Amino acid sequence: MGKPKQLLLYKQQSLLKHSLQIALNSNAVQTIVVTGANVQLIKRELIESDAYSVYNSEWQEGIASSIRCGLSTLIKVVPDVDSALFMVCDQPYITTELLNNLMAKSSMNDSIAASGYDNTLGTPAVFPEKYFSELLILSGDEGAKNVLRQYAHHAAVIPFNDGNIDIDTPIDYDSLPDKF
Repeated sequence: MGKPKQLLLYKQQSLLKHSLQIALNSNAVQTIVVTGANVQLIKRELIESDAYSVYNSEWQEGIASSIRCGLSTLIKVVPDVDSALFMVCDQPYITTELLNNLMAKSSMNDSIAASGYDNTLGTPAVFPEKYFSELLILSGDEGAKNVLRQYAHHAAVIPFNDGNIDIDTPIDYDSLPDKF
């Protein structure tokens, strides 16, 4: 990408600030931002934010280390937490309404609530506390997809029609409207 994708502009702000604003406007009790590579550049985007920031020293392992780091931090910061919502900042079409719907559905059923798109389950997704032990032993670059697959028959699905749109390559970014 040439620079951290979290800092790419979308709607006159970085993808990180855009996603952070959506998360902070949701019904979530606490927002935690997990940083890794380029931490000094990324932290500048978090100045004056109500989010809690934590550095993942194992970021090179992949997304699983970020999940473990974020969830461990959430448990420390909010000891009575009963669920965790995971999202990424490279899905520009995430909305506060989507996050709130996922949290409400998970709370209602005490089940995983995941976004449904392209015939799959994905992020953003909410995991009740009973899944924390499995999330805390994830490794590598697969993220929570294995946990979602294992419990898909119990998961509540909230449609997220644009969930398949994420920014992983310069072509993805170049095709994104409203960049600036």
